[in-house]
Amino acid sequence: MPFVKTNGIRLSYRRSGRGEPVLLIMGSSAAGHVWTMHQTPALNKAGYETVIFDNRGMPPSDAPEGAYSFAELIADTAGLIEALDLGPCHLVGASMGAMIAQELALDRPDLVRSAVLLATRARSDAFRRTQTAADRALRESGVRLPPAYEAVRTALEMLSPRTLNDEAAVSTWLEVFELSGGTAHGQLAAVEAQGDRRAALRGVTVPCRAIAFSDDLNCPPHLVAEVADAIPDCDLVEITDAGHIGYLERPDAVNAAIIRFLDEHDGTRRTAPGEKVRQGP
Repeated sequence: MPFVKTNGIRLSYRRSGRGEPVLLIMGSSAAGHVWTMHQTPALNKAGYETVIFDNRGMPPSDAPEGAYSFAELIADTAGLIEALDLGPCHLVGASMGAMIAQELALDRPDLVRSAVLLATRARSDAFRRTQTAADRALRESGVRLPPAYEAVRTALEMLSPRTLNDEAAVSTWLEVFELSGGTAHGQLAAVEAQGDRRAALRGVTVPCRAIAFSDDLNCPPHLVAEVADAIPDCDLVEITDAGHIGYLERPDAVNAAIIRFLDEHDGTRRTAPGEKVRQGP
């Protein structure tokens, strides 16, 4: 993958396809190439150019020591768009990547044509705050859990009951989680530092679509719905039988929701603000 230098660091990236550019922003502790499993092939086939990259903290991009701020992650992404002359472009973000996308849409609307926000949120509720604090306490204790245990915990947090109860599917996922391991703690610190952004998101002026996954324990549908309610021109799609990584569990439904939205915001058609949609099986 080639590199671009922005905001004092190097970011690795990859471009594919032809058409209007779509920048895909991955969540914490995940590599940009995860998008190539399902999303970039579908977007390229639909007539879009895709750009994926590794956020700071995820090799081969630079991984400076210490905690990162959301301002740094936003500036990294803005710098990448400017360096590659992509703007204004469509954004697709997942989890932390969606939070970056919505902040970029707020701070730099000149760079953003539209944004699709997968498994996003504008704040943490009581359970998510406790979950984050517990994870931080475990990290700071120095205790290292066996990879097999970490894989089981990750599966419970990331997958839907439908996948967990599918013996063949869950066996594959457990192997993947056990082999992948590793957490970008600098990225997690940026997520933890975010406060309640609902009031600020009312200032977003670009069209957005928020996509919730019905069985998401990290960004549950009620928190995703708060983002859709806060952003003036944002509709809401809920994908059933999907956990936090629903874009990998139910890629066809997710890709259809992404592409429909991008097609509607190609400059010739617009979705009515505030439209709410439920995507069934």
